[in-house]
Amino acid sequence: MTLAMAHGEPNGPTPRQVALATPLRVMRWTSLSACLLDALWSVGADHGGVVVPLVRRVLEPAASAPLTAAARANGDGHPLPRLLSRFPDETALMAAANRQRTSTRNGVSKAEAALRYARILVDHGVHELDDARRMLDTPELLSPIDRALSRVPGEGQHGIRRGYFWLLCGDEDRVKLSRRLVQWLADRGAHDPVLPQPAVIDVATPRLMD
Repeated sequence: MTLAMAHGEPNGPTPRQVALATPLRVMRWTSLSACLLDALWSVGADHGGVVVPLVRRVLEPAASAPLTAAARANGDGHPLPRLLSRFPDETALMAAANRQRTSTRNGVSKAEAALRYARILVDHGVHELDDARRMLDTPELLSPIDRALSRVPGEGQHGIRRGYFWLLCGDEDRVKLSRRLVQWLADRGAHDPVLPQPAVIDVATPRLMD
């Protein structure tokens, strides 16, 4: 069932948008560091052309296992403490990644935001991808982490970045919505973008953002 059908709207998302809402990425990240960098850089950037190469460029030199797999992998080839050890500050991570900012107005660098995410997670005992998945199954543990992450600059409208991060970690009930679809839902009274739909609409896809 499409989102338009669910709301009884004949002029909702187009069939092409609905098709794009299916999970097209067959391979998944096997490292929490990769999930984090993907989520932090995806907003406003081309995923295939910029984000995936960036994640690989930053992590592969120190990864102890492949960064992607077709199914859930055991272990984490680049845990967050390793990321923080290799890139102790914003300057170091920007040199390996890029200098993009979370916003053109008063935004911090995406590198700084990524390191803040990593420190919050490590401070809460979330070092590897399996740790994040356990948190997702334990609401009382997840809630304070989620609140802390929401305070990192560049959260995006309706917490899109944070929802996408949890989705990459394995929370498949979270939907990463395009800005256009967020507005379409809001106009119809659906203000919470974290919807139990088996779909992802990539905010980094310019065809849906513009």
